[in-house]
Amino acid sequence: MMWALSILASLLLIGITRWIYRWRNPKCNGILPPGSMALPLLGETLQFLKSNITSDIPHFVKERARKYGPIFKTSLFGQSVIVSTDAELNHFVFQQEGQLFQSSYPDTFNEILGRQNIGSLHGYMHKYIKNMILTFVGHEALKKMLPEIEQVTCKKLELWSTQASVELKDATAGMIFDFTAKKLISHDSEKSSENIREYFDAFIRGLISLPLNIPGTAYHNCLKGRERAMKMLKNMLNERRKTQRKNPSDFFDYVLRELQKEGSILTEEIALDLIFSMLFASFETTSLALTLAIKFLSDYPSALKRLTEEHEGILRNREVSDSGLTWEEYRSMTYTFQFINETARLANIAPVLFRKALEDTQFKGYTIPAGWEVVICPPAVHLNPDIYEDPLVFNPSRWEGSETSNASKHFMAFGGGMRLCSGTDFAKLEIAVFIHCLITKFRWNKIGRGDAIRSPGLQFPNGYHIQLAPKETA
Repeated sequence: MMWALSILASLLLIGITRWIYRWRNPKCNGILPPGSMALPLLGETLQFLKSNITSDIPHFVKERARKYGPIFKTSLFGQSVIVSTDAELNHFVFQQEGQLFQSSYPDTFNEILGRQNIGSLHGYMHKYIKNMILTFVGHEALKKMLPEIEQVTCKKLELWSTQASVELKDATAGMIFDFTAKKLISHDSEKSSENIREYFDAFIRGLISLPLNIPGTAYHNCLKGRERAMKMLKNMLNERRKTQRKNPSDFFDYVLRELQKEGSILTEEIALDLIFSMLFASFETTSLALTLAIKFLSDYPSALKRLTEEHEGILRNREVSDSGLTWEEYRSMTYTFQFINETARLANIAPVLFRKALEDTQFKGYTIPAGWEVVICPPAVHLNPDIYEDPLVFNPSRWEGSETSNASKHFMAFGGGMRLCSGTDFAKLEIAVFIHCLITKFRWNKIGRGDAIRSPGLQFPNGYHIQLAPKETA
């Protein structure tokens, strides 16, 4: 009996050893980039998720790029991946979207944002959904939104100026969420008894996290928030079907009409995931970027001075100084757009972008196997001293004389290729209008340090607190 158990234990040990060997030495029809696959299943996920208190390239990426080069292999979230800090490979992957590569995110993303979220859709369906989104945040729609965004922003700033202090990240997130929720689903936070924003509050911490669905974990809190939000949206869709309006009053009405068109390719699951994703994306990323922008204004008086000159110049050139921002005035904010681009470059709101190889692909002597993920790391490009002089220094003037494009080989703060974020122009408008209202009508003082960390996405763990006062009485 003992010899049988001994043989069984030996076979088990051999099996485990072979499994670990195969894990650490994956098969490839070519040469894999250097790197370590680390532990089976877990890989290097814990090291990847470790907090970073600097604005520099994440330590996880920087350390391995120094050791292995700009392209290396590892395992994250149970998946075999190639991490790219190489601008040329990033550009190549973006250009080959739908041919050699396709958008593909870890299960933690898809379980939270929905299996049919726009990031997981491809081909004609992705293009169709993107066009739907642009009816809400395209240029013509934004032109109509501009006066209302300015009005809401000024009203909120006036309210905050009566308070002893304001936590800017939470306050701006609430402001933007209330505005977009009203436009998307006609939700009025002041009249509703349901605080739907609380469903989304923990999402940024759970999107890139260990997929442990255990009470108390970030992932579990996200899933519960999603469950409540989707139940609310489902009930709303059923109510809209009962009381259809002839003329759409919000984006939800427009989506419902698309659903009911004969032969429509839109499904209820895709429609609800779309609304859910738009509610989340509209406020979380923009409020983070906006908070960082105000932090830079507080820390860099020269940038504040130039912005003040630009925006006060807009007021001086008007026939009626309080007539409100026009689209032409918004488009004339040259330095403001440079400031926003520089903020986005250093913010690196999206620390990584995921693409899956559809077939074995050769690049610079390496093979990217079919089925492997390519993890594109924007911070490694945005903070590369060979691309940007003194990359950790906040310097909006570095953008002078260059096209302030939403994407290029060396600037991917808003994504790249056909996956460029559809809400980019909406986010820029929100930030520009907020800056205009803030610096032309108010003064402020920072309270406390307001430190930012990256874990791996941008966060303000202790908030960013300011005290506001109207300029006339400051």
